[in-house]
Amino acid sequence: MKKVFYIVCISLLFMACGGDDGGTPTPIPTENKAPSTPTQSAPANNLLCIDNAVTFEWTAATDPEGDAVSYELQIATNNSFTENLETRTSISISATVSLEKGVAYYWRIRAVDSKNAASEYSSSYNFYTEGEGESNHLPFLPQLLAPELSQVVQSTSVELKWGATDVDNDPLLFDVYFGLNNPPTAKIAENISDMSLTQSLDSSKDYYWKVVVKDDKGGETIGQIWTFKTD
Repeated sequence: MKKVFYIVCISLLFMACGGDDGGTPTPIPTENKAPSTPTQSAPANNLLCIDNAVTFEWTAATDPEGDAVSYELQIATNNSFTENLETRTSISISATVSLEKGVAYYWRIRAVDSKNAASEYSSSYNFYTEGEGESNHLPFLPQLLAPELSQVVQSTSVELKWGATDVDNDPLLFDVYFGLNNPPTAKIAENISDMSLTQSLDSSKDYYWKVVVKDDKGGETIGQIWTFKTD
């Protein structure tokens, strides 16, 4: 009885291990490999673009299996590509994108094959789009209002008064120089918006003063030297 049991077990073991000689082996699928990473050509790193319609160019990627390749272009206003991110897909190796003027941008590119395998992103390049050109006119020379030129002042203080205008209507600030030296070197007021200033005086002195007019665009006009005397 035991011999019969052993024979049955051995027969079952051979049946389990035996293959179908007439069958076709199942092919092992091959892993799809990603394309190579493109290299940026334009705009170059640290470039000032004079036009806000920017043409991006890069080298073609190669795919190990010969799959069709497209490109994913990313543009952002920070180098971590989280702010104002814009993504474009292109089947060619260039793309033109209209951007804001006067803004710093960052860009990178990667390749994606037809099976959605993607390369690494290229390194991040930055560039700046030139802003709108601005023309600025310097403020006009300040006009003397008081005290009059070479006037004799018979008091212990004086109110210095002047006028100033700007053709661009820019807001104006003033630096005032005052003293006994000609030209005056002591700055008694800086970046004031009023066009008057009260100053203490000594008797029997010759005083000199001038006003520097500044607009909010960096324009600056140095006024003439005015003088008066005290009694």
